[in-house]
Amino acid sequence: MKKLFFNPKLLITKQMKINFNINKTTVKEYFFIGIGCIIMCLSIAMLVDIFVVPGGAAGVSIAFYYVFDKAIPVGVFRWIVNIPLFIWGLTVLGRQFGFKTFYGFTMSSIFIDVFRGSVPGLDFIRIQDTEFVAYLSQNDFLLLVVLAAVLMGVGLGIIFKFKGSTGGSDIVASIFQKKYGITPGKGIILIDFFIITIAGLIFYFKGLPIDKPIVVLILYSLFLLFASSFVIDIIIDGFDYARMALIVTNKSNEIAEAITQELTRGATAIKSRGIYKNVDGEIIMTVVTLKEVAILNDIVKKIDPNAFMITNTVHEVRGFGFRKRL
Repeated sequence: MKKLFFNPKLLITKQMKINFNINKTTVKEYFFIGIGCIIMCLSIAMLVDIFVVPGGAAGVSIAFYYVFDKAIPVGVFRWIVNIPLFIWGLTVLGRQFGFKTFYGFTMSSIFIDVFRGSVPGLDFIRIQDTEFVAYLSQNDFLLLVVLAAVLMGVGLGIIFKFKGSTGGSDIVASIFQKKYGITPGKGIILIDFFIITIAGLIFYFKGLPIDKPIVVLILYSLFLLFASSFVIDIIIDGFDYARMALIVTNKSNEIAEAITQELTRGATAIKSRGIYKNVDGEIIMTVVTLKEVAILNDIVKKIDPNAFMITNTVHEVRGFGFRKRL
């Protein structure tokens, strides 16, 4: 009989490897959350002076930036707003709103003020005063809002993709979900709509030098909200770069062979039974790129014109022949 020996060196090596992987993953997540914060803050820095409010804690901060006659920088006020929300989230939700949330809203608060030149020694940056932004604000306002929406969506999409958060309405929406059963998506939209409306009223009654009607600015802000949400979904889910086809046919071997030969793609045969005719058969499942869908259609039509084919959108594919997502 063989004796089993306990090898502590092997256990230590495995433990070190696990810890290394965890640390490597964590560093990657925090790095990309930081990148997302930088991109998002470029957007917010451009929006403050054109009175378009992005919603959330940033929207509240922009509104009160003008209430206090620009005495408190937007980033500083955003950080102050997030602290009680962060404590509330920890109390109600527990550790799920932990250090990543704190890191997210702290980094974003810092970079808003960096890009606006509100940080001592970095007052030369001032994104809002660049020739590019100034030109768009005067001559192509819609393009400036679209650009801001894209930057915000890309930034937030990267943050969310790497399990981060920037605080603000994210925390409140999660609390509403736990207490009242409101889904986070609806909660964030309701909160942001309320903030955008209140900010518009503050701008109006404050008598700020605005060259557009308040209602128009509110509509621009709502457009920003929905456009950035669309970009967030693209960043998280990706473009529809692949399709999955399910082919019900009596000539499964011929079609599978043509797929492997002409498209150089794999295929899987799934045993099936047709309910209407009560006949056993096979379903061919394969995944192809968008440009290969038309070729696949031609292959199926040529071999079996009576085949039944379903094509579904695929957001992500892991495996040989498809590029890996970030």
